[in-house]
Amino acid sequence: MITSVFKKSTPLNFSLVVILMLVFFFLYQIQDVTWTNSVISILQKIGTLVLLLGAIFLTSFISKRNGLSKDSTYTAYFYFSFLIFFPNLFNNPNLILANLFILLAIRRLISLQTLKQTKEKLFDASLWIFIAALFQFWSILYIILVFTSVIFHVSRDYRNWVIPFIALFAVSILFVLTSLIFDINSIAFLQESSKINLNIDYFTNNYQNAAFSIYSTIALFFVVSMFVSLSSRPLVLLSSYKKVIVSFFIGIIIFVLSTNKSNELLVFTFAPMAIMATAHIEISQPKLKEEIVMFVLLACSFFTFFSQL
Repeated sequence: MITSVFKKSTPLNFSLVVILMLVFFFLYQIQDVTWTNSVISILQKIGTLVLLLGAIFLTSFISKRNGLSKDSTYTAYFYFSFLIFFPNLFNNPNLILANLFILLAIRRLISLQTLKQTKEKLFDASLWIFIAALFQFWSILYIILVFTSVIFHVSRDYRNWVIPFIALFAVSILFVLTSLIFDINSIAFLQESSKINLNIDYFTNNYQNAAFSIYSTIALFFVVSMFVSLSSRPLVLLSSYKKVIVSFFIGIIIFVLSTNKSNELLVFTFAPMAIMATAHIEISQPKLKEEIVMFVLLACSFFTFFSQL
């Protein structure tokens, strides 16, 4: 039943995802309505919702545009499901912005498979990654994905190896200028942002622990499925799927290293997970198995969401 709803990509299907996102976003926000007393706070909440919807649709666009999925709404559905695993993310605009910039970078890097405008794509991707690092420092690790893409597609031209450093220089200039204008201590900012904390003892209640454990189990399932089925994927798409896998593990590393650790840091794994989950659903298998996977994920996401309210 669920698979038949999201099997096609129509305005009605995307509208359903939007409505679900609206409902769950406001269910979380009405737990504390003090933000309704300020116009600025209301605008911030609306902006946060728009960014979340933007991330959902951008992930779906990346998947379909590059042939990683069929013309369906599965990717949007999976991304939404992963979002509500950790509802505290709805109050973390810095992470949401950083993730959106990373998605813009991934979009450019995966499209490198066409071998068109490669230098522009490498520069754009690097630029978005360094901008994302201003909001969540360790997202700078996604520069690894840029060099991975260079290796996969355009390693023979030495200029492609230099492009990320040009982007770094450009963002550094903008960062210094902004620091001077707004009187920000840039050194202290970087020192504080680049701290490392390897401890995973941040859970404030058992429900956060349960959400993390369930999400980790689901992630392991889809990652193993991707590795098992990778050899049967179309040869032309292998590099793209490998980039998706690399981006997932970079997201895990960001979670492990970050000092202000929380479940919300796993947001960087949502897009690659949604693409891998879609790939799993769209491979040839009995319809009952598809329904079970979709239903179990939906039940888990609903449980973790409502248990953390």
